[in-house]
Amino acid sequence: MPASESDPSASVEAARKLLLQLESAPLNIVKSQAEFDELTAPGDDTSLKLPLTYSEGRLVDPQNVTKDLAAQMAFFHKVKSRYLEQKTKDQYIKIIVSDDAPDINAQDNEQLQQVNKKKKEELKQAKMRLAETYHNIKTFAPMVEEDYTKAKSRTNEAVELAQQILDAKLQLIRLRQTHPRPRLTVASASAQLDAQDAEMQKLDDTLQELNERIDHVKVKVKDGAREVERLRVERAEVEKQAKIAQDKVEDGRVVGLYDWFTAFLTLHREMFSLESFIAPSENELKLTYSLEPSRPTSANRRLTVTLLFVPNTRHLADAQVEGLMSDVEDVVAAHVQANDVSGLIAALLAIARTGL
Repeated sequence: MPASESDPSASVEAARKLLLQLESAPLNIVKSQAEFDELTAPGDDTSLKLPLTYSEGRLVDPQNVTKDLAAQMAFFHKVKSRYLEQKTKDQYIKIIVSDDAPDINAQDNEQLQQVNKKKKEELKQAKMRLAETYHNIKTFAPMVEEDYTKAKSRTNEAVELAQQILDAKLQLIRLRQTHPRPRLTVASASAQLDAQDAEMQKLDDTLQELNERIDHVKVKVKDGAREVERLRVERAEVEKQAKIAQDKVEDGRVVGLYDWFTAFLTLHREMFSLESFIAPSENELKLTYSLEPSRPTSANRRLTVTLLFVPNTRHLADAQVEGLMSDVEDVVAAHVQANDVSGLIAALLAIARTGL
């Protein structure tokens, strides 16, 4: 096995070196692009810039640049011809007016023609080489740029993959250190999973049984609350009769009945969280309950129920509820229609405790 496969850090280092070599390599296409941008950038000093046409800070269409360059070259050739013509005239005039004019014969003209012909051949070959170079640049520049982009992307991908391999190996080493031998095998893990499934099924059965017990207890508590409410009403009636009898006849049982009512009232308050009850009028009863919150940090919540009865009867006429966020008009209407006071109180307390 090669050293690079056994040691992922060596692969990471090799990939990074390759990336640095690609970034620091003197590629002509990148260098030429930078030089072109520098020479064609608009600025105040235009003596060293290429005479290219700009539009809103950017170069125009290359075809327009080519036309502009052709026009400038034609103007340059015209200027060059005029310059050569003027220079020739000037030399000719100087030769004529000079006292010691040089002797120019046909041989000298022939020699100058040979020199000009040679220079024209060299210029033609140089132009051909320049055109060939431009053609090669246009042909190979996109290919070189594409290869460079692919090499750079693959290098970055290789560095990233090598880093991921190294991170995975380090994570595996940490997991091995965190979970020393003996480790779970596939068979032991499957057995443990089966045991956990059986235990979860058993716990689900237990939870279902407890929920059934809770529902049964809730029904019993509801029935008990109705019975307590019924007894409370009977107690009130008996107390009223006892008061009437107390005014007429002295009876020692009144004290016992009063103690029983006090104990019953205390029990009712503890079971239903009854805080206070007042009777503003003969047919009105106002009950205030203090409900404990589910979280210890929260304050107690008060529920106030005002019961209105038909005068001189025990028939419930209406009920007003304060302290509930939910709408309980349907619940109140159903219990008022059934004249079920205890059921109404139990339902309102259940809704209030559920909302907590």
